[in-house]
Amino acid sequence: MTTYDVVVIGAGPVGENVADRVVQGGLTAAIVERELVGGECSYWACMPTKALLRSGAALRAARQVPGAREAVTGELDVAAVLRRRDEFASNWNDEGQVSWLDSVGIPLHRGHGRIAGDRVVEVTAADGTTTTLTARHAVVVATGSGALVPDIEGLRDAKPWTSRETVAAKEVPARLAIIGGGVVASEMATAFSELGSSVTMLARDGVLHLNEPFVGELVASSLREKGVSVRVGAEAASVKRNDDGTVAITLTYGEHVEADELLVAIGRTPNTQDLGLETIGLTPGAWLTVDDTLRVNDWLYAAGDVNRRVLLTHQGKYQARAVGDAIVARAKGEPVDDAPWGRHAATADERAVPQVVFTDPEIAAVGLTAAKAEAAGLRIRVVDYDLAATAGSSLHAEGYRGHARMVVDEDRKVVVGVTLVGPDVAEMLHAATIAVAGEVPIDRLWHAVPAFPTVSEVWLRLLEAYGR
Repeated sequence: MTTYDVVVIGAGPVGENVADRVVQGGLTAAIVERELVGGECSYWACMPTKALLRSGAALRAARQVPGAREAVTGELDVAAVLRRRDEFASNWNDEGQVSWLDSVGIPLHRGHGRIAGDRVVEVTAADGTTTTLTARHAVVVATGSGALVPDIEGLRDAKPWTSRETVAAKEVPARLAIIGGGVVASEMATAFSELGSSVTMLARDGVLHLNEPFVGELVASSLREKGVSVRVGAEAASVKRNDDGTVAITLTYGEHVEADELLVAIGRTPNTQDLGLETIGLTPGAWLTVDDTLRVNDWLYAAGDVNRRVLLTHQGKYQARAVGDAIVARAKGEPVDDAPWGRHAATADERAVPQVVFTDPEIAAVGLTAAKAEAAGLRIRVVDYDLAATAGSSLHAEGYRGHARMVVDEDRKVVVGVTLVGPDVAEMLHAATIAVAGEVPIDRLWHAVPAFPTVSEVWLRLLEAYGR
């Protein structure tokens, strides 16, 4: 039996950050990983997906600026795009991440980790040998989530792609069908249509429907311009993999869709199925419910996707910093600051979550949509502005199309939500995040003068539309 102050199950970005924070706080920590150190984000999500999307975005940007447009003499080099994707996935080799763990003094135990009792984790290695780890203070579950494959007739037998297979594809299919209309579905429809696939998107609930309504409208319009068949309201009733390897999808109203590959991107499910939760009275396969310090019980914590608060890597790492610091404080008998915006509370999960969707156009949003703000009981005012109407936008790209929305809490006179749609708006998001997380009064925002001529001048235009 090996004993540490903290044992972390899952060596993705969240688990790595928890362990690092704990070690920086003077405790010992070990980390358990059954796959690649670095997790989903490093090999099958954040990094490789953006590598797939970036080449098309760069080509698009050049074509939107006279002078640069004339210098573009060809189309995307698909093989080069896939090679770059491979590089950003480290060719699915985790040596670099393992080296980092070694450098900061965090022991790695490779294998499948299961909770075997209070503060006890049993690790089963690939060769079947087991190691028992005991935590003096805490066990942290940071096992993330996996793709949800729904109970559609024939779907599992058809061996559809999930986000993993799509991101790691060695070839671009001639025809790609996608079940779903969310972030993964929209980004992969963008990427593969630009790489040459004929894409059909079956978006039962709409495109990016959890965002402001204009978001889905602008992205769907752009996808259709790329040749994507966007079928809002379409739902698959059955799926079959044909003898020739193609996929046949029958829709609920009888229509048939043929494709060479099928991506299922309708949501996520927690990686808690075989974690030993039943040994401590919890339900295997369930999301883990936590308090604002990410604690499940007095010794068990859950950070990242697995607690379902926010399924985003950067937010998971934010939680990891709070978890690590809270564990250290409790271990040392120090006060835990779990008040809203306190050092050990993940308050931003509820009030100031930033997200970028790397579609064409890009989506950058933080905080509450107008609908969510109203549902929360806030008395709000919504301010909209055409992002293309700024001087910076006209310089940035010919034919710039975009939109900006600011949601203001009228009782407190602070911004509670911002959504930006347009080319390269991702790099504008952090200013909005600071305004929302910092609860900067509207009157003070007038003194944050945007440089001219930049697209960020939209902040001034939104304030002018709101009025003093």
